[in-house]
Amino acid sequence: MEMKTSSFSTLCLLGCFWIFIRAVRGDLSYTLPEETKQQYVIGNIAKDLGLDVKRLSARKARIETEGSTKRYCDINLSGNLIVAETIDREKLCGSKMSCILNYEVVLENPLDVHRISLQIQDINDNAPRFPKGRITFNMMESTVKGERFPLDEAHDSDVGQNAVQGYSLERNDHFILSVKENAEGGKSAELVLEKELDREQRKEIDLLLTATDGGSPQRSGTAVIHINVLDANDNTPVFSQAVYKVSLSENAPLGAEVVTVRATDADEGVNGEVSYEFSRISETAANIFSIDKRTGQIMVQGNIDYEEESTYEMRVQAIDGSGLASTAKIMIDITDVNDNAPGIILKSLNDPIPENSAIATEVAIINVQDNDSGDNRKVRCSIQESVPFKLNPSIKNYFSLVTISSLDRERESDYNITITATDGGSPPLSTSMMIHLSVSDINDNPPVFEQQSYTAYVMENNKPGTSISSVSARDPDWRQNGTVQYSVVPSEINGVAVSSFLSINSDSGVIHAVRSFDYEKYRNFKVQVVARDNGSPPLSSNVTVSVFISDENDNSPQILYPAPEGKSFMTEMVPKAALSGSLVSKVIAVDADSGQNAWLSYQIVKSTDPGLFTIGVHSGEIRAQRDITESDSMKQNLVISVKDNGQPPLSATCSVYLLISDNLAEVPELKDTSYEENNSKLTFYLIIALVSMSTFFLTFIILILAVRFCHRRKPRLLFDGAVTIPSAYLPPNYAEVEGAGTLRSSYNYDTYLTTGSRTSDFKFITSYNDSTLTAGGTLKKSQNDTLATNLITLNNTVEGDEVRKQNIFSFLC
Repeated sequence: MEMKTSSFSTLCLLGCFWIFIRAVRGDLSYTLPEETKQQYVIGNIAKDLGLDVKRLSARKARIETEGSTKRYCDINLSGNLIVAETIDREKLCGSKMSCILNYEVVLENPLDVHRISLQIQDINDNAPRFPKGRITFNMMESTVKGERFPLDEAHDSDVGQNAVQGYSLERNDHFILSVKENAEGGKSAELVLEKELDREQRKEIDLLLTATDGGSPQRSGTAVIHINVLDANDNTPVFSQAVYKVSLSENAPLGAEVVTVRATDADEGVNGEVSYEFSRISETAANIFSIDKRTGQIMVQGNIDYEEESTYEMRVQAIDGSGLASTAKIMIDITDVNDNAPGIILKSLNDPIPENSAIATEVAIINVQDNDSGDNRKVRCSIQESVPFKLNPSIKNYFSLVTISSLDRERESDYNITITATDGGSPPLSTSMMIHLSVSDINDNPPVFEQQSYTAYVMENNKPGTSISSVSARDPDWRQNGTVQYSVVPSEINGVAVSSFLSINSDSGVIHAVRSFDYEKYRNFKVQVVARDNGSPPLSSNVTVSVFISDENDNSPQILYPAPEGKSFMTEMVPKAALSGSLVSKVIAVDADSGQNAWLSYQIVKSTDPGLFTIGVHSGEIRAQRDITESDSMKQNLVISVKDNGQPPLSATCSVYLLISDNLAEVPELKDTSYEENNSKLTFYLIIALVSMSTFFLTFIILILAVRFCHRRKPRLLFDGAVTIPSAYLPPNYAEVEGAGTLRSSYNYDTYLTTGSRTSDFKFITSYNDSTLTAGGTLKKSQNDTLATNLITLNNTVEGDEVRKQNIFSFLC
């Protein structure tokens, strides 16, 4: 008490230096220390307001408080502002750094009000105190050097320099004290192990912890730290949050849950069992809140008045079974009651609004009202949805709803705009109203095709009028602005109007073939299709349609060699010594189709001796299937079928005549045999023979010159011009398929002419070394006498056709 009186005397001297401030509006401000005695003169109201003392009394000057605040000052007859009741700053403002009391000086006749702010200064009238006078730690003797143990913070009701400024620990052999400043500017201490513990030497240790403030005179508080040396407990409880922030209504009932803190300890058994308690709490808060030690639930146990205290701050400690603890901060905000919601009134609305409306176009006007007062009466309006509109505040509580971006009816044709009016209460109350707004259409979108380009496939030989594809365009506009018509852009395809190829349904976009297409003539072409809406003015867009004609198997294979019967009669000679696998002839065929429709396969469908010859399925090469023997028939007739790979497949057949012999002299009956087989053509060939004899001499001279000219070349004689096929020639559009219709340039053939009329002509193949040509073999130059012998026989076989002579000469060269 003596210390408190001394402090009071000191601060009374400070009170003499009260600060007077006259604001522009006539407000007054005074400063005085707490615990000032009653009747202490704070300042002279009459002088500060510039009024006469008698006038002040006549106007019934008095002090009025705001709300339910207690009145701690008054005005005496001398016009002085005096202390009416001793002020305890800690009880009045708690831990707040600034403690201000607001009053009003009311004067009557005429009515005048002046605001007075009373700043209460703190004095060091409270000593630091620990939540518990005895702090117990159970420490394992295996605790490592440097281990830190947080200590309970001492609480001093004073603030600023008068609050706790430091801690000290009595000297000992094992521990030192580490003091640091926390995030809030306060001081906290930790017990640091400097020397390892030895339970066998000392089981218990008592240390004196002192907390001191910075006041004058300085005050202090102590607590005993009791340490039980045990076995290891190396985990402290950990809170789920370092700071718990909670809002609580001032009308919360008794027993209501405020917040539940949670802390976990990684240890097991007793060391992992956590209990909770307040480690730092003001006396006022301790009377209002309680905590369940087992669950950590903080509940209301006293009446909460927002006008008395709007915030509470406290610390909760979690302690495990061995005494290790951690701390969390609890911040409780008390909210005021707000019982009147704002009202919204729609004054005007422009509906519908065109989609081409300019930005900042006014759509609607609303008015908001609230019957509350103060901040609870202040109303703000907002739009809940993400819409291209905003509210602009206008006069008083009027707001304008305006556009903030361009509207697009195709993207959004209707808006449900929810306007919410919220007052400034805590918690705030709000009212919502929905405004329905429609957007009217303009023709601002051209038709858009669903694809950037279209591809149509049509099989050749299609029926005219067949639907081959369709295009589709979408116009998001409304009614006639979104109605789409289709047409083909006029153009030409190889000089022919596109309208003679395709037509399109203007409504559906279905494309029809006007004609039947031929793949061999048109394989693909492109047309442009335009889509146009019915707006005013109309909008349009184009797209390219690529039409591909698919091949159909409508062409049978064409056999180039051997020539079809009726044009030529050919016989090829096969040496008697031909071995198995020897090449004896080759069938050459092509197909005007493409792809698999032009893939040809060869097959022997009929032969004189079925087991003697075979043909390559894809090459058309006729080879000996076995060695030729004396018992084999000299004359062999093969009927070859050439089939394509189309669906269904098409085919053609030809006959190949083979003569097994090494010398023409061995077959004197060939002429008669051939004649018998072609008796029906005898008369025709006799006439040709008579005509041919008239040109025999000229032909003979030409042949002799040809022999001399080609003496240094390989002798290759062909008697029949009808089968002469230049190696580089193929009919147009014929696909070259390796081994499937094209004669390879690596094959060389010798041509021999027989005696007799044309009905006995034949052709055979022999190697240049008079031996059988095997697969992969090399041809050698034949004997000159063989060529000469065969040339002599030409006088009985030459045709009278001048063109045929030219072909023979060309081939011989």
